[in-house]
Amino acid sequence: PACQATRYPGDEELDIVDTKRSPGVRRMMARAGSQSTFKESREDLKIYAGLEVSAKGIERVAEGIGQAMEVWSNRQEEESLRDEPVRSEKTIPLLYLSYDGTGVPMTEEELRGRPGKQADGSSKTREAKLGCVFTQTSTDAKGFPVRDPDSTSFVGAIESAENFGWRIYGEAVRRGLPKAQRVIVLVDGAKWIKNLAQMHFSEATFIIDLYHARQHVSELCKILFARNEKKIGQQRICWWTDLDEGTVEKIIRQAQQFLPHGAEAKKKAKTGIHFLEQNKEHMRYAAFRAQGLFVGSGVVEAGCKTLIGQRLKQSGMEWSLRGANAIISLRCMIKSGRFEDYWESRAL
Repeated sequence: PACQATRYPGDEELDIVDTKRSPGVRRMMARAGSQSTFKESREDLKIYAGLEVSAKGIERVAEGIGQAMEVWSNRQEEESLRDEPVRSEKTIPLLYLSYDGTGVPMTEEELRGRPGKQADGSSKTREAKLGCVFTQTSTDAKGFPVRDPDSTSFVGAIESAENFGWRIYGEAVRRGLPKAQRVIVLVDGAKWIKNLAQMHFSEATFIIDLYHARQHVSELCKILFARNEKKIGQQRICWWTDLDEGTVEKIIRQAQQFLPHGAEAKKKAKTGIHFLEQNKEHMRYAAFRAQGLFVGSGVVEAGCKTLIGQRLKQSGMEWSLRGANAIISLRCMIKSGRFEDYWESRAL
């Protein structure tokens, strides 16, 4: 009577306060909603568990749990940053960081006033940034690097590059950044990606993904040799070989001899050559391979397709910022093997 408040300790113990469903049911709904459309998730739960829930109910629960996991993950990262030791025994041979972006279709409200690549200058998507951290301790019999089993964790969100930079840095610290003997940042050459590497991982070995480098050289060949398909093909093969050998200066020197006469084409060619000049030290692929390092960012590329694309980029989908980030958080937790850790922490 004095405090005019009511509590139900039994409900608190069972974690059913302000909800109609038990933690076990909410866990199933969240996981199902993260894997397929909410309508499909409803049908799956009915078949697999005999549970009658609505698609909207799954949406609400999945997004709510995704947001709660984001808060829980942020708290863990803050604790890792706060407890970061000044000196630490270097017990992780190689720690890799890789991150990229992919467009997610959004509702009209979320896109209002945002420039894009449509003919009228508008946008249909917003960029979801995805990062991964993994370790390597060995190479195979042929000297190729081997990713440590179950060592890959993911973080991601639709947010500014600045905020994402702190997100990937926090995950790297949580995964043992201070304990790493060597840190490798393996990414494409986008400006925002390179800026984050310089800001948060300035002492890391920076490697431009080989396949992005090859794509860049292919585009340069098309600019330099216009419609001469035979010449484009021949030069591409030659320069890809030079890339593999890490002799980027040879590509630059030869490309400068083939500059087109047209002002627009010449400008594009010079921009392409300038990219190679700026990043040549990050394209020493023969040297990187000799050290037993990865030179391809296939892990995060695959993550963009499977973790984000397969769930959030299906035909006809449009997301709110809140909903997209909640599902991205859920899927990152599941792919990182942290889904059950979250539920165990709730039971403590």
